[in-house]
Amino acid sequence: MAEPDPPPTTGEPADFIREIVSDDVRAGRHQTVVTRFPPEPNGYLHVGHAKSICLNFGIAREFGGRCHLRFDDTNPLKEEQEYIDSIKEDVRWLGFEWGEHLYNASDYFDQLYQWAELLVGQGLAYVDDQSADQIRETRGTLTEGGRDSPYRNRSVEENLDLFRRMRGGEFPDGARVLRAKIDMASPNINLRDPVMYRILHARHPMTGDKWCVYPGY
Repeated sequence: MAEPDPPPTTGEPADFIREIVSDDVRAGRHQTVVTRFPPEPNGYLHVGHAKSICLNFGIAREFGGRCHLRFDDTNPLKEEQEYIDSIKEDVRWLGFEWGEHLYNASDYFDQLYQWAELLVGQGLAYVDDQSADQIRETRGTLTEGGRDSPYRNRSVEENLDLFRRMRGGEFPDGARVLRAKIDMASPNINLRDPVMYRILHARHPMTGDKWCVYPGY
């Protein structure tokens, strides 16, 4: 059986994503096309990941740019070196390289923690003693606003003290979290004081036992 003829080449972008990138390049909006593939190393890749790899690395290659391989490694309970190695192998198997552009969320743990302390110091974050179930119950729904935590109005000094003690390993897993102080009545449920840091006493594949508090997504 004869192979089907390839689609005619028109010189136009093959899909709407490439069309957007092509328009940006022609307009000079960016000097370099930079994309990324940001997997969480908590398992082996599947065909959906392969699609994302080919899209992001492929577009970077087509437009003379670069694609960053960035591991979203903020949950040491599920992430393992085995998965990190497997993901790298799969990206290469698909014919792509990241060169020097390999990054991890854990590369920035120190900076993220400093920013979290800054938010606490500005009264924009607080330590909450509620359980995960209690936080979920008081979060509200898509049609109803949430309720303030009873710990929402702690002083800056108390919040800083508690957050530093969280960092120091004084409390068990789940005992406390750090939440952004935004608006529990917001129509956007994701802005109702989301959790920024939680306590996890677990060894991290990249940072070992250095941390026992980890940022959320």
